[in-house]
Amino acid sequence: MIPMQFISQYVKHPRSVGAVLPSSPQLTQQMVASINFDIAQCIVEYGPGTGVFTDQLIQKKQENTLLLVFENNEKFHRILQEKYEGIKNVHIIYDSAEHVSRYLRKYGFTNADYIVSGLPFASLPKEVSEQILTETRKVLGTEGEFITFQYTKFKQKYFKTFFSDIEINKVILNMPPAFVFKCTR
Repeated sequence: MIPMQFISQYVKHPRSVGAVLPSSPQLTQQMVASINFDIAQCIVEYGPGTGVFTDQLIQKKQENTLLLVFENNEKFHRILQEKYEGIKNVHIIYDSAEHVSRYLRKYGFTNADYIVSGLPFASLPKEVSEQILTETRKVLGTEGEFITFQYTKFKQKYFKTFFSDIEINKVILNMPPAFVFKCTR
């Protein structure tokens, strides 16, 4: 039933829901591959949809690692709330990723070690993208890593205005194929 939920939300909100189907296991693996779960104290996820990446983050993170999950689609937020209710140090936040700093402070952090994003930067309004990426860069500091995927390399130059080092890996076994961007300062 999850694919139908994705399709219906994509049709209703095409600018904010970036995919018509959940990500493949291969894309999910590539999205979390560079995370050092042994030392990460704070991980943030933007735009989890139904929680494909979230599942992996929860399975691999240390019990005391804080995971903040931002979803501003009401239907997806409800799904995530029900799915992850009661898991220690996992907080499902119904708000925009633009406000990541506020929530980090609320939970006692100034920086995140990793930010994993499923946001569709190619279709988000430019001012929203800019605010999210400005906040992301700020809360990652000099050591953090921003990991996102896109279906094209269209936003590569744009990401470069926020992050000096970008590694790109193509994941063919996904519908459609995707590019994973690992970005650092």
